[in-house]
Amino acid sequence: MKIISILLFALIASYSQSQTLNLSSDVWPPFTNVEAEKSLAMDIVAQALGNDSITVNYKIVDFITVMEDINKGDADGSAALWKNDAREEILLFSSAYLENQLILVGRKGADVEVSSFEELEEKRIGVVEDYAYGEELKSGINNQIIHGESDQQNLERLLSQQVDYILVDAILIQYLLKYQLNDVTEFLEIGEIPMLTKFLHLAIRKDYPEAEQIIANFNAAINTMVVDGSYNEILELNWIRADVDGDGKLELILAGDKAGTSAPDNFYTVKYSDQGVQSCRYYVDGQIYDNWNDVPGKYKIPPPKVSSYPAQNDATMKIKF
Repeated sequence: MKIISILLFALIASYSQSQTLNLSSDVWPPFTNVEAEKSLAMDIVAQALGNDSITVNYKIVDFITVMEDINKGDADGSAALWKNDAREEILLFSSAYLENQLILVGRKGADVEVSSFEELEEKRIGVVEDYAYGEELKSGINNQIIHGESDQQNLERLLSQQVDYILVDAILIQYLLKYQLNDVTEFLEIGEIPMLTKFLHLAIRKDYPEAEQIIANFNAAINTMVVDGSYNEILELNWIRADVDGDGKLELILAGDKAGTSAPDNFYTVKYSDQGVQSCRYYVDGQIYDNWNDVPGKYKIPPPKVSSYPAQNDATMKIKF
């Protein structure tokens, strides 16, 4: 009996160490992309699952093939999916680990503080072609939607007055502010409240072995990554905003120990829809501080300078001259 128990334990351990998920995604920068390009969602999922000793094999295909592979059982799921009723019939979804927050951007002086798409009825709005923004975007302004091949092309059209506004994911806005803050301030107006928010989930087929446990472990790993700075590192941002202690209040979470010489103006909210009670608390080096003045002076030093614009142009935007 002892020998059988030892063998059983060895088999279980071997299974957990060699477990592999085959996940299918399309090209959707900067969230999913081909190898060697910035792929935020894929990197987050791979690290979170890796903490559970699960290896991920990614397959990049067009989106129709993504769903066909999942439905046929040729893929175990996808790293980045929006949830709907049809997909929930065959897939288990994680908690949302990122959000697609579409921000309205206009030229300097434009009114970007609108509350609905109906207020943009007479405006030309640049969006990326084939992005499934949903019926919210189509309502009332369909004839004014101008499709572009990329966010970069839409930005160039905005600056050359070919469109009046563009819709851009909030994470791309943060990269613009990180690399070209002075240019953004001079040429662009950026909305503060997302016009449209979609939740991004890891999804695994319900018939995959231990799917429920994998999803539960993934959710726990995501919470840990938010607190320990892994999220900032993957997103390549100095500050993100999230609820680190589960009390419904959001904290600004610092990557590393260089907070800057003044309170941060720019930060990325991981889940805008879960803003909870608004606060200006700071999470620095494992400690929560109620306000900026309470953050110890030893952290109030400039962050490392950004030396150059990233090479992955399809995953960022750049104001060009």
